[in-house]
Amino acid sequence: MKKLDVRLLRLIKNSKGQFASITVMIILALTIYVSFSMVGDNLYNSIYYYYDITNFGDVFVEVVKAPKSAIDQLHRIEGIEAAQGRISSDVPLRVEDPDEKVRVRVVSLPKEEKVINDLYMLEGRGLQEDSRATMVLQQFSDARGIQLEDKIIPYIAGREYPLDVVGIVGSPEYIYLMENDQTLLPAEERFGVIYVTEDFAQSALGYQGSYNEVMITIKEEHLHRIDTIVEEIEDHLDRYGVRRTIKRDEQLSHKMMMEEVNQLDMMSTAITLLFLVVSAVIINIMLSRMVKNDRMAIGVMKALGYNNLNILGHYTKFAVVMGLVGSIIGIVLSIPLSQWFTNLYILFFNIPMFQMEVYDIYFVYGILLTTGFCVASGLIGARSVLKILPADAMRPEAPRAGGRIWLEKVKFLWNRITFSWKMVIRNILRNKRRAAFLGLGIALTYGITMVPVFMSSVWSNLFMLQYGEFQTMDYNIDFSHPMNNNGIRELSQVIEVDHIEPKTEIPFELRRGWRKKTVSIIGIPRDTKFYHLKTPSGSSVDIPGEGIILAERLAEILGVGVGDEILIKNFMPNKEDSVIEVKGVAVQYLGTNAYMDIEALNDLLGEKGMVTGALMNSRDEVVSKLRNVGNIRQVQSVEDMKNSFLEFMDLIIYSVGVLMIFGGILGFAIVYNVTIISISERTMEFSSLRVMGFDKKEIYRMISRENGVMTFLGIMLGVPLAYGMCRAMISALSTDLFSIPFIISPRSYIITAIATIVFVVIAQLATLRKIHRLNFMDALKNRIS
Repeated sequence: MKKLDVRLLRLIKNSKGQFASITVMIILALTIYVSFSMVGDNLYNSIYYYYDITNFGDVFVEVVKAPKSAIDQLHRIEGIEAAQGRISSDVPLRVEDPDEKVRVRVVSLPKEEKVINDLYMLEGRGLQEDSRATMVLQQFSDARGIQLEDKIIPYIAGREYPLDVVGIVGSPEYIYLMENDQTLLPAEERFGVIYVTEDFAQSALGYQGSYNEVMITIKEEHLHRIDTIVEEIEDHLDRYGVRRTIKRDEQLSHKMMMEEVNQLDMMSTAITLLFLVVSAVIINIMLSRMVKNDRMAIGVMKALGYNNLNILGHYTKFAVVMGLVGSIIGIVLSIPLSQWFTNLYILFFNIPMFQMEVYDIYFVYGILLTTGFCVASGLIGARSVLKILPADAMRPEAPRAGGRIWLEKVKFLWNRITFSWKMVIRNILRNKRRAAFLGLGIALTYGITMVPVFMSSVWSNLFMLQYGEFQTMDYNIDFSHPMNNNGIRELSQVIEVDHIEPKTEIPFELRRGWRKKTVSIIGIPRDTKFYHLKTPSGSSVDIPGEGIILAERLAEILGVGVGDEILIKNFMPNKEDSVIEVKGVAVQYLGTNAYMDIEALNDLLGEKGMVTGALMNSRDEVVSKLRNVGNIRQVQSVEDMKNSFLEFMDLIIYSVGVLMIFGGILGFAIVYNVTIISISERTMEFSSLRVMGFDKKEIYRMISRENGVMTFLGIMLGVPLAYGMCRAMISALSTDLFSIPFIISPRSYIITAIATIVFVVIAQLATLRKIHRLNFMDALKNRIS
């Protein structure tokens, strides 16, 4: 082994604490990068493989009622590969507990040989034209313990239909099972999907020879013009009452899954770069101090014939070894971690053939990325080797010119500071680079720690704002078909209500120039007590007699503001499109809607007194009393959504804990390494203090005070940094499905500060042994060994 390599091993041994802490950061960076990247690719590839084998549709159209002949004629549109009709309706399910509210979506299976959105059989058999049989979606069957040969009883149009369970299936439509975009969280034990024969659905739901949903696949070579094809589809089906057109990119389950893939990619990049950048900065500072301390040794090496390149490579190897060790261990750990994440996704998402593959390319990328950072930081940190001349290195380095710090000029304040505190302040102000790095590191630790603390309250804030301020009804009821105001009076006779209001909810396509978005416009009374619309600045927004209120997210998508006009494309049969003025923009946390006066909306539709549902507050048994009412499509209870949220909190707490650990490791590494570097380069100073009568505890206390001051300053700097990081996180996570409220409570700032201080104290305690093991007498001799 070469002499320089032997010396390298000694350097690693003598600085094993720093070597280990930096290596751990590199291990974390590589583990996260490789595992998240592989899981993201596996998730994406598995989803699309699932789509391929089940023939997942490209366009889905909800209509009032369309005959089979109209659907067959869609094949004439250029680019359409196949079009099939089906029937879908949400109905109550009878369960043993009368207080439990369970709903199922009854979906018919097309008779075609190659079914669009085909099912993946997990257990049992198909329906085989058995009108009293059903297949149940796996998530729902697992959550409720439904097995083959069990009998389930849905209420369809007010009647009970006992159905025999003959199969357990997966569906590409429900990889992520959500009832609608207003539910926020899956509640698999309270909402499921069952599949029945087409004949049974048409008979039970009253759709003889017709359908209320159309599934369409587009030829691959025509996918680039899908928007044009969708317009042709809507024009063709317009007479049958198009309720909503959904492209695959907008389909609820697909959108949630793609959000998950994107978040994995974002996290793998952001966290990896953060840890590698911090590691590189620490390596840079560490090597620059190491070269400075080894000044005489470097002079001797040059005198013995080693050139600048040899010595520069020697110190750079120190960084490269850390990078390689961290990379190898990180890659080894990433494989079981990616498998663990895969199993976690299998628990939450229904992908029957989730494929776990190991992608060697990420090993290569990881090693190259880490090595690149380490080589760059090593070369920059050790570059001062080039300036050291052998003759000059034989003499001790001249002490730096001293001088008063600016605080000493403030006599009134300076004279009241104790001697030990004066030393602390002088050292901080005379070593600005080291102090700045420590302060920025602690600020970064504070910011990273704030993110999970903030995210732990985000969902509860979102839920409370949506259902405690924005909407304040207890129940949201949808009718199976539009009715007049008599439907509201009939509900009041069945249910003991505290307050009830009509609503009209109809999907429209809103356009502004080339921008467009299909959303539901909700018509409510102008004096509504259930909707409390507010502007982004917090001012109240009243429902106007004329005009429309847009959700903030919708206004951003369309690029409009108050006073602008938008085109409303009417999907109702034989109805004209309209131009309407935007009267206000309101914050909406779940979903994306527009709001109008119910009478103005009915005028737009050319109807009078039409309602599609009701909003109510009631202490009565609403769900059980409406279970057998034929014209009720669904009853949403805020209490049920609250219970789903509480179940989701366990996962939130777990995620918060993991991110807190990352923040702790980062904070520990920064404080520990900077403190060790400070101790190493100040050995002579501490030795002099020992001669003057300071004991080791007093020296340690002085270092602790320096770190304490920088911790305080770092936290102060970390507050705006944390604010910016949380706002960036909100921008990245907000989608059309939910707009996350930006609320950071004082409690979050305090908790984050306490956590940051704990991380700093742990790192500080880890350096205590270094102080006790310093040989102050050897330092005073000032000799090279």
